[in-house]
Amino acid sequence: MRQTQPSLDLLVALDVLLEECSVSGAASRLGLSEPAMSRTLGRIRQAMDDPVLVRSGQRMVPTPRALAVRAEVRVLVEGARRVFAPAEFDPVTLRRDFVVVLSDPVATTLCGPLLTRVGALAPGIRLRLIPEGHGDQRVLREGTADLEVAVISDPSPETRVEPLLSDRGVGVVRRGHPLLGSPVTVGGFAGAEHVVASRRGRTAGPVDALLAERGLRRRIVGSVPTFTAVLLAVRGSDLVGMVPGRLSASTVDALGLVTFPIPLDLPEMAVAQAWHRRHDADAAHAWLRGQVRAVVAEVAGSTSGWGG
Repeated sequence: MRQTQPSLDLLVALDVLLEECSVSGAASRLGLSEPAMSRTLGRIRQAMDDPVLVRSGQRMVPTPRALAVRAEVRVLVEGARRVFAPAEFDPVTLRRDFVVVLSDPVATTLCGPLLTRVGALAPGIRLRLIPEGHGDQRVLREGTADLEVAVISDPSPETRVEPLLSDRGVGVVRRGHPLLGSPVTVGGFAGAEHVVASRRGRTAGPVDALLAERGLRRRIVGSVPTFTAVLLAVRGSDLVGMVPGRLSASTVDALGLVTFPIPLDLPEMAVAQAWHRRHDADAAHAWLRGQVRAVVAEVAGSTSGWGG
């Protein structure tokens, strides 16, 4: 049988097939009929000598070989698109989706202003904002996300990181909480009942290490997955929470809560935006990073609790 020769069209089709894991979904994305997409998948299978996608119940899943080459295929396709893209970039006429990973406090504070700003300046751009999760370095590397805005720790060598602002944890309670009757001391803070935010369900962190150095231990009644959930938990109880002071300021005000300085030398949290280096020369991606930067500057200048 004559071997199918690889081509850019096959690479583009393979990239979309691996993202959609569906012949019909890929056909819709590429403007093809399902039979034509099925024939293209057949050519890809012949060229790779691999099934690429196989049926698993009601859906299709990639083979190990397909998973192994997915990131490389994405890089090749994006490189080809840059080669053939117009030299001039116009956000007004651009039609493109961006996937942005956001930590919970970043999402709560920046989602509205960012969507409004991008929608006004680039109506053809659609932002798909998704929550921060495990393995976010991997989603940037594989191209399943275009940008991450969060506290970036231990970035991989191919990840670019741009600092946006520094934040620090503050205590948060309901108005009239007994802890607010006088300046909060370390002993008073440790003696309260606490709820903590942890995506992994952890109930200890830097605060507990600092308290342990003083021979103290706080009582943590439970953990919740997000800082927003912390704010809602303390709103109707005598629990004490901790949230990023600058990022949570507007939500704290909206919920009628009160923050206070934690009497410990807590480390700062550096909020940044991160992307894979393959986007360095991407004008549209650079434009999006500029919008994130501008929104952070706007919010920092207009929200109580944001420092300089």
